[in-house]
Amino acid sequence: MIFIYRFLINLVFLLSPIIFIYRFIKKKEDKTRFIEKFSINTKKRVEGDLIWFHGASVGELQSITPIIEAISKSKNIKQILLTSNTLSSAKIVNKLKIKKIVHQYFPLDCNFIDKKFLNYWKPSKAIFIDSEIWPNMINNLHRKNIKIILVNARITKKSFSRWFYFPSFAKSIFRKIDLCLSSDKESYYYLKKLGAKNVKFYGNLKFAQSEKNNLYLGSKLNNFFKKKKIWCAASTHHGEEKFCALVHKELKKKYKNLVTIIVPRHIERTNHIFNELIKFNFKVHIHSPSKKIIPLTDIYLVNTYGESKKFYNVSDIVFLGGSLVNHGGQNPLEAVRLGCNIIYGPNVNNFREVYHFLTSKSVATKIYNTKDTIKKIEKLFSENRNINSLKKNIKKMGSKILNNYLREISQII
Repeated sequence: MIFIYRFLINLVFLLSPIIFIYRFIKKKEDKTRFIEKFSINTKKRVEGDLIWFHGASVGELQSITPIIEAISKSKNIKQILLTSNTLSSAKIVNKLKIKKIVHQYFPLDCNFIDKKFLNYWKPSKAIFIDSEIWPNMINNLHRKNIKIILVNARITKKSFSRWFYFPSFAKSIFRKIDLCLSSDKESYYYLKKLGAKNVKFYGNLKFAQSEKNNLYLGSKLNNFFKKKKIWCAASTHHGEEKFCALVHKELKKKYKNLVTIIVPRHIERTNHIFNELIKFNFKVHIHSPSKKIIPLTDIYLVNTYGESKKFYNVSDIVFLGGSLVNHGGQNPLEAVRLGCNIIYGPNVNNFREVYHFLTSKSVATKIYNTKDTIKKIEKLFSENRNINSLKKNIKKMGSKILNNYLREISQII
């Protein structure tokens, strides 16, 4: 099976010029740094031990920020390499402000490219996040006797079925992972079935958080939002912004000072979203610290990465996107930690256990249509609920999970 996989991935390599041109047009690729995906490295490797972390995108890298902050304090570790696949994740890394960190894009999983990558960076240990399992890279790491850790591991029923269709191939890959820390009980079971040899479950790492939070939006923005009724729609996908516009239109009839904050998952869609919203005759303000805000602004549209927490901090109600469309949902814990009540659609398979927990605590509510959403927001506006006790509970849970992760990882690194 590995030969078939290598044939297919090499085919992707041959087609990569066409793929990259398309991604350049869609503004999904860095025109100067895309060469890193061919292991043409643009940063220097320093002398000494290097720990390598890889996560697909923004959510994965944010989830392991507390681990990186802790590990970076070790004098024995001279450099921390972070790799990811997306343009947005690279921008998030730049905001971490940890001196030991260097970021590169993850290489195409071709055998010869992976070998070149590992020969240059020479990681002491490799830590993969969530469901990032790349056969050629794992094989090459194993051959070099580099320990492999999978943290906050997530295997969905769908991905398990795909892997289990080739059981021998799956076992040949998963048994090479030295430690798997699963994010939920379902993933724990699937990892065992796929042949992982050292699987442990302590909880979802996304309950933990970085202590370095800058939540200040600036005096002008803070003063503007203080005078408004606010709800926030975060990590929205195509189609969900229109849904939010319809909700805003109805709520505006009752709340004249209403402002809806929209934080799209992919900011390259900002112009498209803006054009869609002005069709409703809304006054739409695109986020800019220097630009004057019109007092009668209806929609505040955020066009930057890594600032969601700042907007959660000025809102008590957050709709989490990726849940009305068939995407699997987004992580609601950041918003809850800042005292927000959560509204979400029916498609949250990626965070099913988390949403179940929050729903059981009456902090999250599932909605199916605009009518449900309007009713729930009106209720929350009138209740003005305080969830400080849950915030403390989540912080305590997060600290316990993080300490368990750090203990397990430290035994290997």
